[in-house]
Amino acid sequence: MFKKPVDVKTVQRLSGADKKKLRRTAKERFPQASDADLDAILPPKGEITLAKYPNHALVYAIEGEFPMIFNIDARGHDLFPTVYALWKVPHLLPAFMLKGGEVSRYVIGGADLMFPGISIPPEGFPSFEAGQPWAVKVPGNPAPIAVGITTMSSTEALKAGLRGKALRILHYYRDMLWDSADGRYVPNEGFFEDIVVEDPNFVSTSQSPDSAEGTPEVTHESEDATVDSSGTADPGVHNEGTEEITDGINELKLPENKSTEQAPDEKEHQNLTTEEIDSLLDKCLLQALYTSIKEKDFPMPGSTLWSNHILPCRPPGVTLDIKKSSHKKLSKWLQSKSSSGLISAKEDKYKKEVILLGINRKHPDYMAFKPEKRVQEPVEQEKAVAESSVTKQLEVAEIYKPSSHVKPIFMAVEADMEKYYSASEASDVVFRYIEKENLVKPTDKAKVILDVTLCDALYKGAIKKGSAYPTEIHKKDLGSTLLNRMQVHHKVTRGTQEVIRKGAIRTIQIMTERRQGNKKMTRLSGLECFLMDPDSLASELQKKFACSTTTAELPGKKGQYEVLVQGGVIDDLAKHLVDHYGVPKRYIEVYDKTKR
Repeated sequence: MFKKPVDVKTVQRLSGADKKKLRRTAKERFPQASDADLDAILPPKGEITLAKYPNHALVYAIEGEFPMIFNIDARGHDLFPTVYALWKVPHLLPAFMLKGGEVSRYVIGGADLMFPGISIPPEGFPSFEAGQPWAVKVPGNPAPIAVGITTMSSTEALKAGLRGKALRILHYYRDMLWDSADGRYVPNEGFFEDIVVEDPNFVSTSQSPDSAEGTPEVTHESEDATVDSSGTADPGVHNEGTEEITDGINELKLPENKSTEQAPDEKEHQNLTTEEIDSLLDKCLLQALYTSIKEKDFPMPGSTLWSNHILPCRPPGVTLDIKKSSHKKLSKWLQSKSSSGLISAKEDKYKKEVILLGINRKHPDYMAFKPEKRVQEPVEQEKAVAESSVTKQLEVAEIYKPSSHVKPIFMAVEADMEKYYSASEASDVVFRYIEKENLVKPTDKAKVILDVTLCDALYKGAIKKGSAYPTEIHKKDLGSTLLNRMQVHHKVTRGTQEVIRKGAIRTIQIMTERRQGNKKMTRLSGLECFLMDPDSLASELQKKFACSTTTAELPGKKGQYEVLVQGGVIDDLAKHLVDHYGVPKRYIEVYDKTKR
């Protein structure tokens, strides 16, 4: 998408209304992003510029700084974060982890990512749909190096034997979009210094990362370059200079938000002794074992433990560097904790990484530790309450109620049978039962042995007569199997209104058809599911589209209404529901019967 230099057609500043609209669209596109995450990439008080490219791409940038968001269709809905945005908020997108430097060499040369180049985690291949945005990372470094879009779903990929193209790369480190910021890099003083890289394929950089000069030029003779299963490039790709770019990947670090003046306690923490660092490492590990690591997370790679659990437990203002400890390496530190009996771990010789297998919760250090309670600042809480009361954001959640099938599991761990559970909460219940009954398979920590109670809860009545019941189940399949045995409900919340209904939520249907005289009429139904008043919406649409609107009760469906709008406003109507009422696009079905 941004392989070759392209002159920008126009650059303009966004108005306040357009900035709010962009933020709403980004929130819908990246549902896992918090308000603070969006503030980091789209600052509310900062100026945002929009650059339009001849190839129909739109790029949103913080004025005077870096490009943060782009889309490839000029409509502004299918947004993608740039690598600059992902360096600020790494969890904005899910990410594929590459097998090593040989694959990354081609990805940052503009080649698409093939499934054989992806490292499959111990918990199994992640779930995804076709057309979703995903990032690309290299082992040992949380800083993403590329952004792309999935070409097929995970189900289709598994059926194909994990062969073929996984990700169409749209933007990557040091392409023309990255270079549009004049080659500027995130300032060195803002980098984390606590990233451990044990991948032998990486080499150190010979070029200063924040230097705009000397950036290698990468030329491509083929626009559709891909990496095949052997890790080699398609012959159509000319990779001169790519090796030099790859050399800099190991230097990618994530920025921390620091003020211009360093706080006194932050200065104090910069001169920790080796013994103090060892003590801090142990404290962060115990805090993570208590607060964020659950039984269903095992087996867990050491790099995941470090980046997702250990680092978030650091005290504010502290830079935690494993290299300055007495252990020097993450693997040696984890092996020492395993030798002491606090955790169980083993070394994966193929991946050259230590894998965490379990926790000894009866260990003296674990039992003597008192975890810290971190409370959200009152100012942030008041701000969140104020924003939610003003915007009346729509929230739709699928929830589950225990059925008679799973009742023994819930009763065994004293879980409330009358409560509604989210998917993750229901999974926690079954993993509590597994931990209580010690059902994790000793020879394979990724699998669970099925006792009579758990087997009946998951499979009784679902197995064909004469077929044998399974004796074990993989951890990654346990949650979905349990949910299939529970009663599905959905909860819709808008402002202070909240409704819980049985079954999966119905979609809003928008249909355009022709009437007498070849005139178009657009029908809109299903509004009640999202707590929207048909009469109020009809009045609003009459003014918006300058046309006549009416409401009518659906035949045979008491209490369900449809809104009829004169004209073929199917696309604008769907966009209005998304932008102004917060209805997720996946809950809107569009049918255009006027097309032949």
